[in-house]
Amino acid sequence: MNPPDPNPPFSLQGLVWMRLGERNLGGPRRIELLAQIAECGSITQAAKAVKLSYKAAWDAIDTMNKLAGEPLVERVAGGKGGGGTRLTRRGELLISNFRRIQAEHQRFIEHLSRQSGALADDFLLIRSMGMKTSARNQFLGRVSRIQRGAVNDEVELELANGMKLVAVLTHESTLNLGLQVGGEAFALVKASSVILLAGGDDNGARYSARNCLPGTVQRISTGAVQSEVVLDLGAGSSIAAVITRQSCTDLGLEPGQPARALFKASSVIVGVAA
Repeated sequence: MNPPDPNPPFSLQGLVWMRLGERNLGGPRRIELLAQIAECGSITQAAKAVKLSYKAAWDAIDTMNKLAGEPLVERVAGGKGGGGTRLTRRGELLISNFRRIQAEHQRFIEHLSRQSGALADDFLLIRSMGMKTSARNQFLGRVSRIQRGAVNDEVELELANGMKLVAVLTHESTLNLGLQVGGEAFALVKASSVILLAGGDDNGARYSARNCLPGTVQRISTGAVQSEVVLDLGAGSSIAAVITRQSCTDLGLEPGQPARALFKASSVIVGVAA
């Protein structure tokens, strides 16, 4: 069996449904039932064509007749075939008007679908905004690389600002999440897991943390013991770190200064929208 498309096309669909007050007059299936009656002259044959039982077809017709205030279908007596069923002028008009409305509705849906790229992006954004989590840092991106391992996999996400973030998770988690290159995913990082380096140049320093995101100090919220430092990463993205107040002082951090955010790949939690 082929794996699911990690980036399926976004499309819009919709149906026209008629209501009178709190009661349903019908939708495409009931209109098709009327159309089949007009073609076949038989409720039995029309019901089979739209995959309804004979009773369900008559119940639908009775409902439509009552809500319309006049018959849409009438019996025809006599003849070699013993009579049959036909639409009234009102029934024919209802089919014609419904199809005109349906055509206009379809043009409206197609117009929206032509903007599907932007709509899909906003849909994903809205879903991510509605997500509740205790992690201070949330990043939405696309999987740009997966390095498979016997037990653990290394998953790389490319963020909207072009930066890349690396996470290590079990191979089983990669499979359960359905992660594939090109697919959407989000990453969570606790502020307490982020280490800060002052300055924009690391001067050749080496460190074991897999992730190092450069930014500019945006704001500092100072508490009695700890301070929250937020770095602007560009393109509307930011990352928060919680460090001791003394560390903030020792690093000489001030708004507008360059700094780097470090965190281990094992500190990153990866998820996908349900």
